[in-house]
Amino acid sequence: MADARFFRAAGPFALGDLASLAEARLVGGDPHAEITGVGPLDRAGRDQITFLDNAKYLDQAGSTRAAACLLRPEHADRLPGDVARLLTASPYHGYARVAAAFHPEAAAPGPDHPPAADIAPGAIIHPAAIVGQGCRVAAGAVVEAGAEIGARCRIGANAVIGAGVVLGADCVIGPGATLNHCLIGARVVIHPGVRIGQDGFGFALGESGHLKVPQIGRVLIGDDVEIGANSTIDRGSGPDTVIGRGCKIDNLVMIAHNVSLGEDCIVVAQSGISGSTTIGAGSVLAAQVGITGHLTVGPRVQLAARSAVIRDLPGGCTYGGTPAVPIGQWRRQMAAFIRLGRRKVTKDE
Repeated sequence: MADARFFRAAGPFALGDLASLAEARLVGGDPHAEITGVGPLDRAGRDQITFLDNAKYLDQAGSTRAAACLLRPEHADRLPGDVARLLTASPYHGYARVAAAFHPEAAAPGPDHPPAADIAPGAIIHPAAIVGQGCRVAAGAVVEAGAEIGARCRIGANAVIGAGVVLGADCVIGPGATLNHCLIGARVVIHPGVRIGQDGFGFALGESGHLKVPQIGRVLIGDDVEIGANSTIDRGSGPDTVIGRGCKIDNLVMIAHNVSLGEDCIVVAQSGISGSTTIGAGSVLAAQVGITGHLTVGPRVQLAARSAVIRDLPGGCTYGGTPAVPIGQWRRQMAAFIRLGRRKVTKDE
C-alpha cells in the first residue's frame, strides 16, 4: 500500500487485464472486477491484488483479505475461498509487471514511463553539452562540456555529469551522483551518491615513495544496468572497466579499475572486487563477498555471503568460505569446526 505522497497511482484496472499482464491464469474471480492497487499478503484490502512467492508465508495466505492473489498452482488451495487466484509459475515476476502498471513512475525507466520534461532554473548545463528531448534536470545538477544525455533521462538534484560522458535514452541519475570518464547505455538506473569513473587505485610502490600511475581508461556500462546508492566504480588504468548489460549492483559496492562484469551479474551490498578481475556472465555475489585482483571467476558462479575469493574459480558452481571453496566442502569444514568447538578439552590439552 504505497504512500500517495511519494508514489502516484494509476488505475483502477480490470482483474482480467491484470491477469493477462502477469501472464497468469485467472481462476475463481470476475475478470471485470476493478482492482485499485497492490498490497502485501497480510495487509492488502478487498480492492487490491497481492502475491505469494515464498512458501515461508503460506500461513499468511490463509487469512489474506485481498481481492486476488498471484501464486503457483500448487498453493492455490491455501487461499480463502473468496480470493481470486492468478496462477503462474513465476508469481514475483507477475507481481513486478502488475505493480509497474499501478506505479509507472517507480518502474524501470523506458519510453512507456517518460518523465515530465523540465530543466530546472538552478540546473547548470554547458552550452557545448547535448540534452535530449523530454529530459528532466533538477536544480543544482551540472552537465559539463561535451556531455551527451539521451532522450527522456532524469537527472537528480546536485548530480554531476562530467565532460564527455554519454548517457543513453531513458536513464535515471540519482541526486548527488557523479559520473566521469564513462559511456552508459540505455535504461540505466544510478541511485543517489554513486561515484563512477574516478581514478583507479594505481600506484607504483617504492622505498622513496609511491608514484601515482595515470588512470587513462574509461567505465563502459551496458543497457539495463542498475547501480545502488553510494557504490563506486573506478575507471580503468588503460583497459576499461566494463559492466555488462543487465547487471544489478546493490548499495555500497566497490568495483576497482579494469574489472569486467559479464552480462546479468548480481553483486549484493558491501561486496568488493579488486582490480583486473573478470566475473563471468550470470554470476551472483552475495553480501560482503571479497575478490582479490587479477582473477577469473567463471560464468554462472554463485558465491555465498562473506566469501573471500583468492584464486580463479571455474564457472557453473556454488562456493563459500574464506578462502572460497565448493559449497559442499565449505559446509563440511563448518561442521568440523562446530564439532571441534563442542569437544571436551582434557588437562593435557
